[in-house]
Amino acid sequence: MPTQNTQLDPVLQKALAAANDTKDLSVGHGNLQFAAEMFRNLFPNKTAFIIADQNTYKAAGETVYQVLSQVGLCESEPFIITDPSLYAEFRFVDIITDVLKQHNAIPVAVGSGTINDLVKLASHYTNRPYMCVATAASMDGYTAYGASITKHGSKQTFFCPAPRCVLADLDVICNAPKPMNASGYADLMAKVTAGADWIIADALGFEPIDQNVWATVHDSLMQALEDPQGVQRGDSIALEKLTTGLMMGGFAMQAHQTSRPASGAEHQFSHLWDMQHHTHDNITPSHGFKVSIGTIASTKLHQALISDNLEALDIDAALQKYPTIKDEIELANNTFDIDDIKTVAHEELKIKHILTPQLKVVLTTLKNNWPLIRTKLQNHLLDAETLIAKLNGAGAPTTPQQIGITPQRLHDTYHEARMIRRRFTVLDLAFMTGKMNTYVDSLFT
Repeated sequence: MPTQNTQLDPVLQKALAAANDTKDLSVGHGNLQFAAEMFRNLFPNKTAFIIADQNTYKAAGETVYQVLSQVGLCESEPFIITDPSLYAEFRFVDIITDVLKQHNAIPVAVGSGTINDLVKLASHYTNRPYMCVATAASMDGYTAYGASITKHGSKQTFFCPAPRCVLADLDVICNAPKPMNASGYADLMAKVTAGADWIIADALGFEPIDQNVWATVHDSLMQALEDPQGVQRGDSIALEKLTTGLMMGGFAMQAHQTSRPASGAEHQFSHLWDMQHHTHDNITPSHGFKVSIGTIASTKLHQALISDNLEALDIDAALQKYPTIKDEIELANNTFDIDDIKTVAHEELKIKHILTPQLKVVLTTLKNNWPLIRTKLQNHLLDAETLIAKLNGAGAPTTPQQIGITPQRLHDTYHEARMIRRRFTVLDLAFMTGKMNTYVDSLFT
C-alpha cells in the first residue's frame, strides 16, 4: 500500500508500478513525518535501524529517528558513521554488515550516494530489504539496482536489490549543500551521453536498446534538466524535477538490472579517476563533478565522430591498425602503474576484445549505416556549448582544472578509460575505426 501522502508525478507512478524491488516512493515537502507510515506499510511487525553519517543525521536522520521511535519502531540507537574518510569503499560495507548481523532490524539508510550504496550492499549481504531516506538530489542511485563500491582499488558495481521504499523530503533536499544538488544535475545530464553510447551499441549489434527502459529515462529527461539555474538557487520546483529525473534513472537501472541506461563513457572517466585515487586540494571530487567533466569529454568525442565522413571509412586500414589481445594487454601494462587497475584492465579487455572477422562486420555495418546513425546521434545529443552552459548554470564544473585534472591527463583518460570497462561506448567506436588518436588530438588543438 503506497504511503497516504504520496502524490507522485505520473511518470514516477508508472515507473514505480513496474519496479522489481521498490514498492513505495514518496517525494514531497515535509514528508519525513510519514516515515513511520511508510515503514509500517512495507515492513509489518519489524523494527527499524537508522544508519547515517554525522551530516545526514543532522539533516534528516534525527527527525526520522524521532518519528519512528514515537511509535515504537526503533529499539536500537542510530548507527552514525563518524569516520572523516567515509567513502563508498568495501571496508565500510564490512563494518555495516557486522553491525547488522547483531540483530534482525530493517536498515533505514539516511543519506545520499555513499550511505545508500553502503547500506544497500550490506543489507543484501545480511538477507534483508531496506528503506532509504534521501537527503540530496545528488545522484541516481536511490532507486537503482546495484551498488557502486570501490574494492581492491577498483570501482565496481555489486549486484544487489534496490531499496524496498524511498522517502525524499524536498525541504531537506532544498537545504542540501548546493554542490550536492549540482552534482546530481551533472549525473542526470550524463544520461544524454549514456544514451548516445547505447544508440551506437544498438546500431552495431553489441547491445540492443530496451525501448521501455529507454522511455523511462528519456521521455522526461529534458524536462528534468530544463532549469539548471533553479537547481543552483535551491528552487523547490527545479529540485523536484531533478529529483524525479534521478529517480527515473534509478528505476531504469532497476528494470534493466544493469547501469547501461544511465552510464556510458562519461562514467568511465569518473571511475578511472576513482581508481587512481584522484583528489583535488586534498578532497575527492564528488561523483557528479567528475561525471560532469566526463560528459563534456564524451560529447566532444561524439561530435568529432559526427563531423567525420565515416561512410567513406577505410575498413582495411582500420583492420591493419587493430591490435591483438596480446598487444592490448601489453598496452595496459605500459599505461597503468597501479597493479589493481592493470588487473581490471586485463579482465575487461579480454572480455570486450573481438577478433578481426567480427570487427570487419562491425565496421561494415558502421560504414553502411553511418548516415542514419549520425542523424540519430545529432537528434539525441546536446551540442557542447549548450551542455556546458547548462552544467555551469547548475553550479557543476565545466573545465577539468576545476576538479584538478590537467588537460594532458584528460587527453590521456580518453585512451585509458576504454580499457577499464567492457561496456561498448563511443570510446570503443573511435578506437575500432583506427582514428582514436586523430579524434582525441583534434579536441586539444
